[in-house]
Amino acid sequence: MTPTKAISQPEPPRKRARGRPTCDCTHGADALLLNARRIFAQRGFYASSVRQIAEASGVDAALISHHFGSKEALWVAVVDQIAGLTRSMVEQTHALHDAPLEPFERIEQAVRVFVEAVFEHPDVGMFFSTAATEEGERLDIITQRLVRPYRDAMVPLVADWLAAQQRPVSDADVMFFMLTSAISKTVSYRHMMGPFLPPEGMADLKRTVLDCAMALIRQ
Repeated sequence: MTPTKAISQPEPPRKRARGRPTCDCTHGADALLLNARRIFAQRGFYASSVRQIAEASGVDAALISHHFGSKEALWVAVVDQIAGLTRSMVEQTHALHDAPLEPFERIEQAVRVFVEAVFEHPDVGMFFSTAATEEGERLDIITQRLVRPYRDAMVPLVADWLAAQQRPVSDADVMFFMLTSAISKTVSYRHMMGPFLPPEGMADLKRTVLDCAMALIRQ
C-alpha cells in the first residue's frame, strides 16, 4: 500500500472521448470508488451525487450505474473498500493480544499501527466524520463493517493498559473512541493547522502526531 496525499478537492475531471463509456484500468471500479470516497467524505451522502462522482472520475454517470446500480450501492461499496484497506490494521492489532509485551507497550504499538494507517489514507478519517451523522441502515453498516472489527481488536488492549494503571477498565470504549477520533481528525483536517505550524512542522507531521499520542498514553 502506498501513501495517499491529503485531499482537499476531488481529482480534476479527465477528458474522455465521445461514445459509450468504457471500463479500463483508469476508469475501473477502484478508481470510481476512490473518487466516490473522497466526495462522500467532503459532502456527505445526501449532498453527493452520482453525476459529481462521474465528473471527478472523467466518465459518464452510466458507467457508475453499470458498476454499482445506485448511489446507495456505491456508498456501501465504498464502505467495503475501506474495510479492505483497514483489514491489515485490524489484523496487526489483533496480533498484539498475544505479543510478549507489557500492556503499555502493546497499546503503544497499536497506536503506531493506527497512525500509519491514518496517514496512508487520510480521507478515510474524513469519511468517518461525515458518516458519523448517518442514521438507520447506513449507520448500522458503518458500525458492523468498519467500527466493530477494529473496536474488538483495540479495546482489549486499552482495557489491559487501563487495568495496569489501576484505572477503570469500564472506560476502555470511551478511551478507544477519544484516542482514535483525535488522531484521525487531526490528520484528516491537517490543513487547518497550516497557519499555526512552521513548514517543517507540517512536513514532519506524522512524527509529531505519533509523539503527541505517545505522550498522552504515557501520562
